[in-house]
Amino acid sequence: MPDFTHTYTAFAGTQRLASGPLSQVAVAVRHAECDTQAPPVLVFSDRTGKALDLDTRGSDVEIADRYSPPPAAPRGRGRPRLGVVAREVTLLPRHWEWLGEQPGGASVTLRKLVDDARRAGGDTHLVKKAHEAAYTFMHVIAGNLDNFEEAARALFASDRARFEQLVARWPHDVRVHATLLAFTYAGSGE
Repeated sequence: MPDFTHTYTAFAGTQRLASGPLSQVAVAVRHAECDTQAPPVLVFSDRTGKALDLDTRGSDVEIADRYSPPPAAPRGRGRPRLGVVAREVTLLPRHWEWLGEQPGGASVTLRKLVDDARRAGGDTHLVKKAHEAAYTFMHVIAGNLDNFEEAARALFASDRARFEQLVARWPHDVRVHATLLAFTYAGSGE
């Protein structure tokens, strides 16, 4: 099941075809596939770098509907505007006791602990996810290009200058997209 909360990018060969919500990208893919002389089209998740298959049968409206987010569920209890999601947490009795004694209770304390841990770790997790997404994309579309292995090493070493030097001769759209995935961390978070 595709994730409707982030963007996707389609490539026809090494040329970027479309980028944006999956519903828009899927329609663009359908139109590109009508050209029998066009190179194969691949669609990538901008969050993970993974390629995915799309069902492009039907009209543009049917395709757009198929890859649009489902309608919002009726509002229930809780704080949906804040994005609060109820999940199970398993702790030892002494942990529950300590949490119960904290100001605001267990939920407030757990949220504060998670936020503190994320701040302490900085953007390390975002950098790692971005590098993994870029590598996954690069492996599929640029795995046979010159300097691929060296570029991958520079990527995981967070050496942007060296990375850009190594991919400078790659096709423009592949180079730009790989760099965007690798070194733009804002879209890589949860």
